[in-house]
Amino acid sequence: VQLQASGGGLVAAGGSLRLSCADSTRLSSNNGMGWFRQFPGKERDFVASISWNGGGALYADSVKDRFTISRDRAKNTLYLQMNGLTPEDTAVYFCAAARSAWGSRIRSDYTRWGQGTLVTVSS
Repeated sequence: VQLQASGGGLVAAGGSLRLSCADSTRLSSNNGMGWFRQFPGKERDFVASISWNGGGALYADSVKDRFTISRDRAKNTLYLQMNGLTPEDTAVYFCAAARSAWGSRIRSDYTRWGQGTLVTVSS
């Protein structure tokens, strides 16, 4: 698996989790990266993205001010710090590497995907 997402789990409402996405190939170091999430029976939705140099963060309105995306290029790892979690955040979270150097809200702009990590928020 080229992109390995981890850090999901069960957390109570109001709690925090930090997701990680390690790129074993180092191919994404000059690419934008993003996080998406998928609710049961739904399409994969944009959560956050970041440009190759760690700037230009974009967020979905539903997570803005609660989630923070970051990356460590030296470690080839992408992060998603999630605070103030609610049951509505329960989903499988996927990391992805973009085709270009910039992050994007558009799913089709991403060419490599991790396997997903489940986040469950209890009420």
